[in-house]
Amino acid sequence: MTENPAPSSTPDHVRDRINTAQPHTARIWNYWLGGKDNYPVDREVGDQIRSLHPGIGDYALADRLFLGRAVRHLVADRGVRQFLDVGTGLPTADNTHEVAQRIAPEAKIVYVDNDPLVLAHARALLTSTPEGRTDYLDADLRDTASILEHAAKTLDLSKPVALMLLGVVIFIPDEAEARGLVRDLMKELAPGSYLVLSHTITSPAMPDVDAAVAFWNEHGTPKLTQRTPERVAGFFDGLELLEPGVVSCSRWRPEADDTLPDEVAMYGGVGLKR
Repeated sequence: MTENPAPSSTPDHVRDRINTAQPHTARIWNYWLGGKDNYPVDREVGDQIRSLHPGIGDYALADRLFLGRAVRHLVADRGVRQFLDVGTGLPTADNTHEVAQRIAPEAKIVYVDNDPLVLAHARALLTSTPEGRTDYLDADLRDTASILEHAAKTLDLSKPVALMLLGVVIFIPDEAEARGLVRDLMKELAPGSYLVLSHTITSPAMPDVDAAVAFWNEHGTPKLTQRTPERVAGFFDGLELLEPGVVSCSRWRPEADDTLPDEVAMYGGVGLKR
């Protein structure tokens, strides 16, 4: 794996924001998914977390597969052609635009993240079919006004948009603030829009997850917040949940070739705005 995952073309002001001495969740997630955009400190902490919770790689993969299944369903079965993906993470295989444009080449996607290493690799997220379009915004989830203003330059917000919030509200510890941010984004989207959200859960059946999160919060950045499945479901209040509801990501419309455990500590769901 590379010791310098930021491309040589990365501007100095972006490169200066990348802290290679402290593990970062996006880079560790990339490591668990088999990517190369991580540093030795990320791999060291990633391995320590995996020793506390050996199944951690399964729910990283489950979250990624959930993204693909949700996007395919929304594009193929629900006619969605616009996606606002906030908390994008580092590019890997089958990013949102790749999945969507494979079915509908005219699909448009706006990516949003505030991680400088993701920004450094944003070019990989900006490949698009000639018929479609992709864009990238360097912004924090809390800056909903800027996100919506920028998204409107690429997306038509008077038409349905799928808001993708995969593994991102876990970084907002305050319950009221987290729900408010989701609400603020959804209220500006047209009827017929969707919320796709996933979140790490806490469960008495998986105590090793709690230990792994505690270890992360002691050593890494940004800090993670676990929520119960019921609290995760609360993000969909006011929306019509698609079947099978808010469940383990491995159980959300699984496909024939899926080999993941039935239950992982990452829950997700898809809700429709009427």
